[in-house]
Amino acid sequence: MLEDIKGFIRDALRPLAKSITEINPNTITILGLLLSLVSAILFAEKEIFTAGAFLLAGGFFDVLDGLVARENNRTTKFGGFLDSVSDRFADAAVIIGAMYGGLTAFSPFPYWFIGALAVVGSLMVSYTRARAEAAGADASVGVGERGVRMLIIVIGAFVAEVNWAILLVAIISFITVFQRIAHVRKILKDPIRPRI
Repeated sequence: MLEDIKGFIRDALRPLAKSITEINPNTITILGLLLSLVSAILFAEKEIFTAGAFLLAGGFFDVLDGLVARENNRTTKFGGFLDSVSDRFADAAVIIGAMYGGLTAFSPFPYWFIGALAVVGSLMVSYTRARAEAAGADASVGVGERGVRMLIIVIGAFVAEVNWAILLVAIISFITVFQRIAHVRKILKDPIRPRI
């Protein structure tokens, strides 16, 4: 289902991506990061709806940068690295902004507790994938990919339920981490042997 939605969005944006030939994809990546950082500041200031709008805009540019690179044959290893690092900064900043604004409070926990879990979980989702790839396995599995997590926060902002959104992000992040650990363990424990 999610892959179908992502495919539909990519197909819809492909003509736009093909037309963007004068802008470096890395510039689009940085623009998406800046929009996410503005969203973080707005969350910290409790401008919740506007923060959600900026986060949605940042997500749009996050999708667009890779498409522009692929459609115009401008993919580079550094571009992929920059995109990944920018995503991690954006993830952490948005949740920390919500924590600073007191938007992650859940009784009886300290106001920062759920937000801290969400930050750690979000970073571990990407780390498990990167570490798996370094070990020779693919770990692009799980329910809590970045797009899903950011969409949950956007929806939470639009309905003024940021604390519930951050809680859900924390939960699905850790579920995804454990899904990836199990998946990679199976792959690395039982490697596919070539037929002779």
